[in-house]
Amino acid sequence: MGHYLGTAAEIGLIGVLAAIQWHIARGCISLVDKHLTGVLRRIARVVLTASAIVIISALFLHLPDATHLPLPSVLFGWVRGAALIWAFASAPAWLVVRLFRPREEPGAETADTTRRALLQAMTGAAAAAPFAVVAFGAIVERTNFQVTEIDLAVPGLHPDLAGLRLAQLSDIHLSPFLSEEEFARAVDAANELRPHVAFVTGDLISVRNDPLDACLRQIARLRADAGVLGCLGNHEIHAGVEDEAAEKASSLGIPFLRGQARQLQFGNARINVAGLDYQRMSWHDHYLEGAERLIAPGGFNVLLQHNPDVFPTAARQNWDLTLAGHTHGGQVNFEILHQDLNVARFYTPYVRGLYRSGRSAIYVTRGIGTIGMPARIGAPPEITLIRLRKA
Repeated sequence: MGHYLGTAAEIGLIGVLAAIQWHIARGCISLVDKHLTGVLRRIARVVLTASAIVIISALFLHLPDATHLPLPSVLFGWVRGAALIWAFASAPAWLVVRLFRPREEPGAETADTTRRALLQAMTGAAAAAPFAVVAFGAIVERTNFQVTEIDLAVPGLHPDLAGLRLAQLSDIHLSPFLSEEEFARAVDAANELRPHVAFVTGDLISVRNDPLDACLRQIARLRADAGVLGCLGNHEIHAGVEDEAAEKASSLGIPFLRGQARQLQFGNARINVAGLDYQRMSWHDHYLEGAERLIAPGGFNVLLQHNPDVFPTAARQNWDLTLAGHTHGGQVNFEILHQDLNVARFYTPYVRGLYRSGRSAIYVTRGIGTIGMPARIGAPPEITLIRLRKA
């Protein structure tokens, strides 16, 4: 159900943003008709109409599965990102102006000019606020990498695993909106945590022509006592590079687990780490089919899976810990009455942070990069460190 509800919410949001862009264009054209004449008027009308068509078309490239279209990658980079940035800022500004602009009443005297000027100033400030928020999210919060440290209490944890440090990076999306130098800062921050094991849980890039080699080059810089393990995300599938990514990572000594498990020994205790390719949300009734065969009895079993919505199934299969990403913590998240409001919540209840079900736990990281709009609001990028503790 979450897949269909989330898709409907995403399509609805894009539809609303596109409709508002059309109204904004019509309003601008109306102003041009009032204040310009001749050639300038015709040029301005053409420019405004063309701009509206480009913005609306680029917005529809954000629809689910649009990245499968055989279009130049630049459309999935700068054009698509710029369109969504503009739409997210201009739509609430347009609504503010529509709701609070002064209305002339027929026959009313033009009095109280101070009150009118104050109302106009307040409306202008309110309309400017969305642009300031989006600009902050794009320029500052997008690369405000934060380290989140979690103490995970595990019932019956082997004493040799107590205090073990697990680092997680996810949703890197190395692209025009996250440079290799910026990602290198996140890798450096992860290395400073001195993890025993490091995990990468998918979405290395966004689209086909993004710099996969550069992303893997930085992942190879991760330092952990027992090495680095990973799984693939949905964007490796969308870009058609899942085999290429796994092969290149393997050549760098980084196993991406695709229906496989690796066992890591710490003293007299074992961690069994298994990974599966991205489980599509439309597979809800068939999540993790056959994954239970990868569980090692007597070990601490960790499942790497990009999609956090699999957690109820993982808990039923008795995975001790699932590590996931995919949601970006909502990426654009607003807290209202202590409730998070973001599009990801329409897809899954497991949006960010630690969740438990019986003896099983899942941690959903906010990830590193962005998708769609190159901004983060209320969901800064995250490097995660999980310390195992005995319950």
